[in-house]
Order: sequence, then structure tokens, then C-alpha cells
Amino acid sequence: MKAHVYVTLKTSVLDPQGQTIHNALRKIGFAEVTAVRQGKYFALSLADGLTADAARTQVERIAREVLTNPVIEEFTYRLEE
Repeated sequence: MKAHVYVTLKTSVLDPQGQTIHNALRKIGFAEVTAVRQGKYFALSLADGLTADAARTQVERIAREVLTNPVIEEFTYRLEE
């Protein structure tokens, strides 16, 4: 089983890198893009035989305790068989 974890800054936190990317996109003609938020992506390989519930619990704990700074970041994830 694999877990795909996406970490982004909370919407209340300024994202200067995302703003820089957005400005660059506008300058090269991508005016349709109205905002950019940058983040991090993690691919976790989980042990065979782990139940979906156990995987969810483990991935949420890893994301909360290791992969994110809970003061300024939030995460989402998806599991894949």
C-alpha cells in the first residue's frame, strides 16, 4: 500500500514562493492562473498486510508529527492499494 501525502501552508499564512511563481506565470502569458500555493509531496510505502484503518491512523500520525509544522502547515493524503 502507498500513501501520498500533500503538505501546504495554511491559507492564513503568506506564501511568497507561490506568489513568485504566480507572478512568473502571469509574465509568460498564463493570465488564467489566479493564484498559486506551493507545497511538499511525500510518497510513503507501507507494509503489506496493513489494514486501511491502520494505514490511515499511521499516515495521519506521521503527517501530523513528522511531515508538517502544525502552526503554519496542513496536510491531506490519499491511500493507494
